Amino acid sequence: MKKLFLTTFIALAGIYTVMAQGFTPPPDEKAVVYFVRVTKYGKPTAFEFFHQDKYIGAFKGDQYMRYECDPGSHLFWASSENKEFITANLESGKSYIIMVNVIMGAWKARVGLAPLNFDDNEVWERVKKLVNKDEPIVMPESKIEKMNKKLSKFIPKQLKNYETTWKDERNFRHIDQPIPEGKL
Repeated sequence: MKKLFLTTFIALAGIYTVMAQGFTPPPDEKAVVYFVRVTKYGKPTAFEFFHQDKYIGAFKGDQYMRYECDPGSHLFWASSENKEFITANLESGKSYIIMVNVIMGAWKARVGLAPLNFDDNEVWERVKKLVNKDEPIVMPESKIEKMNKKLSKFIPKQLKNYETTWKDERNFRHIDQPIPEGKL
């Protein structure tokens, strides 16, 4: 009986581990964006992430967040000492990676967002290792709602700055390349 219990427990634990981490494809009618931070520099600094006019989560250190959304054109951004934006054109059923970079700032670390260059095998291997090893950061929906209320004046102000000034003055990046077939 003990042997059966132990075997069942190990099997269930293995299934949970496989389902809880790794690259999980989106449903056919959705796209997935992975926000991945593989650098340990600036580890204690948390960055907040936004999808257009909504707060979607935050994390610090070498972690990642998996975010499902509809296909089409999108604006993602992050906030720290600075505000960094990245546009995206996402296809249904595809997964994308946005690299979260840490940049030295005056008071705290600044954030950078960039599409992953899949030709950079060293970085791609670090991304795969992190995603396959750890579970994504998942913020409870109640906290996301609370933060959206708390930031109800902040978000429109940043989007107005983006539309009226920043998108013309700064060279924000664009992502449209999903994880290539056969790379996983």
